[in-house]
Amino acid sequence: MKIKHNNILDIDKVSALYSEREGVDIKYICTTELSEGSDIPADVFYREKPHPEFGNRYFGLYTHPYSEALMIANADRVEDMYFAMVLDDNNELQYSRYRHDYRHFDNGNMIDGGRLYVRTNCHVRNYKIVNGEFVSYDE
Repeated sequence: MKIKHNNILDIDKVSALYSEREGVDIKYICTTELSEGSDIPADVFYREKPHPEFGNRYFGLYTHPYSEALMIANADRVEDMYFAMVLDDNNELQYSRYRHDYRHFDNGNMIDGGRLYVRTNCHVRNYKIVNGEFVSYDE
């Protein structure tokens, strides 16, 4: 099943820039808040080898809410998060990126709550991120 992300940056440009700069493959994973209830989405990227200085494998890029500066943060905690997803009109899975990121579709499905809670009106498919990939934990 395809997962549709609603990223905030040009993920192809960011992946290419950081891959070249770091000398390792960098890939986009998802867009989510990194602090519970912050309502500040970050595009999360993954590198297989931990960063040599900081030790993290995930990093998030977000816009500071007051200065609008682009910020970077350790995002390793993304593997501890759960992602509830619902089907949109194109039969793609979508998730709410943060607490007040209400998403609704013409097929009648909706989802809200980010990582803080799940509010929906339909069947939810549950996922986690493991080693840079979404994996289902429904079964």
